[in-house]
Amino acid sequence: MAAICAIGLMSGTSMDGIDLAVVATDGADLVERGPSHFVPYEAAFRQRIEASLEVAKSIGERLERPGDLAALEHEITLRHATAVEVFRSRLSGRWAEVALIGFHGQTVLHRPERGLTVQLGDGALLAAKTGLPVVHDMRANDMRHGGQGAPLVPAYHAALAHSLPADLRRKLPVAFVNIGGISNVTWVPETGDPVAFDSGPGNALIDQWVAREGGLPFDENGMIASEGGVAQSVVDAYLASAFFSRPAPKSLDRNDFTLDKASGLELADGARTLAAVSAKAILRAAEHMPAMPKLWIVCGGGRKNPHIVGDLRRGAEGFGGEVILAEDAGLDGDAMEAEAWAYLAVRAKRGLPLTFPTTTGCRMPVTGGVLSLPSEPTGSADR
Repeated sequence: MAAICAIGLMSGTSMDGIDLAVVATDGADLVERGPSHFVPYEAAFRQRIEASLEVAKSIGERLERPGDLAALEHEITLRHATAVEVFRSRLSGRWAEVALIGFHGQTVLHRPERGLTVQLGDGALLAAKTGLPVVHDMRANDMRHGGQGAPLVPAYHAALAHSLPADLRRKLPVAFVNIGGISNVTWVPETGDPVAFDSGPGNALIDQWVAREGGLPFDENGMIASEGGVAQSVVDAYLASAFFSRPAPKSLDRNDFTLDKASGLELADGARTLAAVSAKAILRAAEHMPAMPKLWIVCGGGRKNPHIVGDLRRGAEGFGGEVILAEDAGLDGDAMEAEAWAYLAVRAKRGLPLTFPTTTGCRMPVTGGVLSLPSEPTGSADR
C-alpha cells in the first residue's frame, strides 16, 4: 500500500492546547515522521474547558450538548481549523502534500461502564474549513463492540516499537508510557498484539493541585515538587483504589481521581507526593502485563517532570527494567499522540483495526472513525 501524508490533531486531558504532527504512513508498518507544532490555549480558554467537564457529567447520550457545550464545540473546531491552516503554511516538500486529517477533539466525558464517551469536535465543520477529508470520532465503534474506547494509541506504539534502532529492538518486550493528564501504557511483545490500558493519574492531579494551591497552570519541570517531600501515607491512600487491582483492559475519566486525599498538604509536598502517585501507578501497571518490560519508553508532558521519571526509573530498575525518554529512542515525546492520530486516520480510511481485545477489551479487532469530506454539508457526519 502506498503511503498517505496525514496530519494528526490532539487536544488531550491536560487541556493545554492543540498538538499537530504530520506523518507519511501506509497505516501498517511504514511510518515516516514529519514536522510537528503546538498551539497553546490561553488560561481563560483552559478554564472554560475545565468547567465543561462538570457540565458534561449530565450527558446521557453522545450527541447531547447541554449548557454551552455546543458553542464550545464550535469554537474548539474553529481553533483546530486555524491551527491546521498555520501548520500547513509552514510545511514544504513532501510534507505539504497532506491528504487526510485525524481529529481527536476534546474529551469532556469518558464513562466506559455506560458505553459512553464524548469528544467535542465537529469533523464535518473541520473538513469544510480545511478543505481536507477528516477522520474523527474514532472511539465510538470500539465501545459498540464491547471495548473501553481507550487507549487508542497502542496500534501506533506497536508500529514504532518494531522500527526502533536495533539495539533497542533487542530489548522487547517494551512498554510505552504516555504521561498526559491520565497515564496509559502499551506493552509490545516481539510478536503478537500489544497489551494496553490506562494506568492511573498522570499530570492531571498535579496540575489541579498547583492551580488550586499556588495559582499556577502546572508545575514546570517539577520545580515546585523539588521543594517538597513525599507523604507516603497519601501515596498509599491513592494506590489503595480498586482501579489498580482491576485487570486490564481498563480506562479512566479525568475526574475519576480527585485531590481529596492530598488535602492538608503544603503546596510543594502535595506536588511531590502527587508526582510519586503518578510514578507508582505506572509501576503498578506491570502487574497486568504478560511479562515484565525490559525497556520503558516515556512520552507525553509528564516526561518533563524529573520526579515522576526518577521515581519510575528507580522502581523499574528494581525489576531489571531500563527507563528512557522518547527522545533517547529517536522519537518525539511531545508529538507522539498527534502522530498517532494521523496514523490511526490512515488505518481507519483503509478499514484496518484501531483497537484489539488486548488493548480495549473489544470483542474482536475493530476499525472505527467517521470520514467527513469537504463537500459534505456541515454537521452531516454521523458521530
